[in-house]
Amino acid sequence: MTAPALWRDLRRFTDARVGLGRVGTAQPTAAHLDFQEAHARARDAVWSALDVPALEAGIARPVLRVRSAAADRREYLLRPDLGRRLAEGTALPRAPGCIALVVADGLCATGVQRHAPGVLDLLIPTLPLPAAPVVVAELARVALGDDIAEAMGAAAVVVLIGERPGLSATDSLGLYITWAPRRGRTDAERNCISNIRPGGLSCADAAAKAAWLLRAAQALGATGVALKDDMALPAP
Repeated sequence: MTAPALWRDLRRFTDARVGLGRVGTAQPTAAHLDFQEAHARARDAVWSALDVPALEAGIARPVLRVRSAAADRREYLLRPDLGRRLAEGTALPRAPGCIALVVADGLCATGVQRHAPGVLDLLIPTLPLPAAPVVVAELARVALGDDIAEAMGAAAVVVLIGERPGLSATDSLGLYITWAPRRGRTDAERNCISNIRPGGLSCADAAAKAAWLLRAAQALGATGVALKDDMALPAP
């Protein structure tokens, strides 16, 4: 494959900052200002908060609300460990043999607000086990799903969470699947589907991938490095 004749040919296929040009030894003013704006948007996205009532209306299913042990957004950002634990005294209904579904703000609530309801609408009818009530978690890290699912006695947990914003995307949703969840599980024991957004993976493709992984996890009895993604790709 030959290299593109001009950088602008490559820029047609990516949001990455390539071929920005230069003025002497510096970037052009327009590129520099664009970078500053994108960086500011990413910083703002980290501080975004869920509109929980609107999210509940979009999910249109029974929803439970929980919070992590972090007192506020600032503590959540400074103490990741607190975002992995439920607030003291949190009570959840038991749902043994079900799949726990957790919708969490993570590091970018915008992506969750926009895309989580659409993924759930497509995913829930295809689950290999019954769905537990949806749990909306604020000030949450991925591992909070283990705490929630263990309290519910769930067979597996699916965590839909806002991904760390970047310079080209501040609305990205991630999806994490853990079989036999319990406190202390590591990221090596999960499967992740990333970059769910209009400019990345569609809600339909993400839901189909998640359903496949859950069926495979049920057959294997494990997720993470033990579960290989051998899902057949659709014809282009």
